[in-house]
Amino acid sequence: MSANRSSRSIEVQHFFTVDVEEHFQVSAFERFVDRAAWETLESRVARNVERLLEFLAAHETRGTFFVLGWIAEKHADVVRAISDAGHEIASHGWGHRRVTELTPDAFRKSVRRSKAILEDLIGCKVVGYRAPSFSIVRGREWALDILIEEGYRYDSSLFPIKRRGYGYVSGGRDPHWIDRPRGGIYEVPPCTLRRVGQNLPAAGGAYFRIFPYALVRAAFEDAAKRGVPGTFYVHPWEVDPDQPRVAASAWSRFRHYTGLRRTLPRLRRLLSEFRFRPIAENLAAVLSPATS
Repeated sequence: MSANRSSRSIEVQHFFTVDVEEHFQVSAFERFVDRAAWETLESRVARNVERLLEFLAAHETRGTFFVLGWIAEKHADVVRAISDAGHEIASHGWGHRRVTELTPDAFRKSVRRSKAILEDLIGCKVVGYRAPSFSIVRGREWALDILIEEGYRYDSSLFPIKRRGYGYVSGGRDPHWIDRPRGGIYEVPPCTLRRVGQNLPAAGGAYFRIFPYALVRAAFEDAAKRGVPGTFYVHPWEVDPDQPRVAASAWSRFRHYTGLRRTLPRLRRLLSEFRFRPIAENLAAVLSPATS
């Protein structure tokens, strides 16, 4: 590692986040896995979270885990293990339904129910939320108002890219405060790299496994140069190359399964080059004076 890169990583602590869900719950498999069959499929989330927790402990890294309420209800021990390891617990909603598929009432029930079960399990407030598939898009900003009303202090759903299925086009690239009719909420968008007038996705997931590692590194170096934290994300199933295969379309299988054996080696490089912490640890310093 170069001296310049080492000094930058010390100056800025980025955000390491995990979306806690089963391998069969991803949006890419919605058309191929019946929700009614979820109960019958092999659960691998506990072993995969344990693998991630051991890996992060070995690298002295703590992060934010966005947990589905559906997972919390069935794997309370997983949620407690994450919290006991010193990581932040945040909400990923209840049943991994995209916001674009929900009415405002259904969305409220999802974020209220998931927040309640997580708080009951860990004994402290849950203040963060991330929508499945970053699905708060243009025209769904009412979701931010509901989050504010339900007691959330920050959101991490507005991915400022243009992509089929999701993306908050022309949204802010860096963490920022959003004023809404119902109050204010802190937005923590996934990391992007600005090139040729476009925001390139470089925050994690398939982009981390399939694209060259240099893209992600450049994005976090760029954030560090600007003196702002970049936000990285990964899923527990991404450290599980031996997971059962779903009979899905070729494109969905490519996105989901390609590069799974590269996840941990690349994570090892990332954690050696940059420093990370939970989102909530940065929250107190940026809260609006009117709400702090």
